[in-house]
Amino acid sequence: MSTGFPYRLIATDLDGTLLRSDESISSRTRDALAAATAAGAAHIVVTGRAVPWTRHILDDLGYEGLAVCGQGAQVYDAGEHRLLTSVTLDRQLAGVALAKIEAEVGPLYLAASRDGLDGDVLVGDGYALTGSLPSTPLSDVPELWAAPLNKIYIQHPTLTDDQLAEAAQRSAGGFVSVAMAGEGIVELLPLGLSKATGLSLAARRLGLKAADTIAFGDMPNDIAMFGWASRGVAMANAHEELKAVADEVTASNEEDGIAVVLERLLA
Repeated sequence: MSTGFPYRLIATDLDGTLLRSDESISSRTRDALAAATAAGAAHIVVTGRAVPWTRHILDDLGYEGLAVCGQGAQVYDAGEHRLLTSVTLDRQLAGVALAKIEAEVGPLYLAASRDGLDGDVLVGDGYALTGSLPSTPLSDVPELWAAPLNKIYIQHPTLTDDQLAEAAQRSAGGFVSVAMAGEGIVELLPLGLSKATGLSLAARRLGLKAADTIAFGDMPNDIAMFGWASRGVAMANAHEELKAVADEVTASNEEDGIAVVLERLLA
């Protein structure tokens, strides 16, 4: 199908990209996405958030397409409120990974995302949760392993996010994938999993390919998605590691960076 828009798929990260800091989406960005989809493109949200932390945003948007959640672990049909695919963390490997990281950097603060449409986010002592998202206190570390998990979140009392992600990759990269998804958000994921994994699955369901795709993001966890997509656009507020591999840097999430690019392409 020929359209006036050069891409058939628009993949957008949520936090720091599609969402402004108050978790809203500007009317300008909504209008630009609506115009691009009217021109024949599909829009897929690709977020590090698991489904329970994403669903309310998609519902507020009136979004009924596919969403890739949990750093690629989950493909979710927002229109049908149905989980189409889900990948879980091997808990034995995750336990080994945590032990190896702690052997290098000392005790960590932990949180974890349980699998499923309504999976709890468990938050241990000392772990600083950003925002006001629903969570369940984790009183006992063995409880962490009681049910399937999509990911484990780690924080350290003194290391920066970059330092912690680097140490985790160095000491446990053979057991888990390590992602840095935002301020205070370093994650341990199933080995080999990335946003690109989930996005390629979701795109295949729509009959679309990497060559059809333009992707927008702001953090190192978007690097794999940029590597997969035909074009990667980093926000002005993006991490330097992502800007280094982007095809283009647009305005910030507060200044309608996605709309700036889509309007140009539509024109």
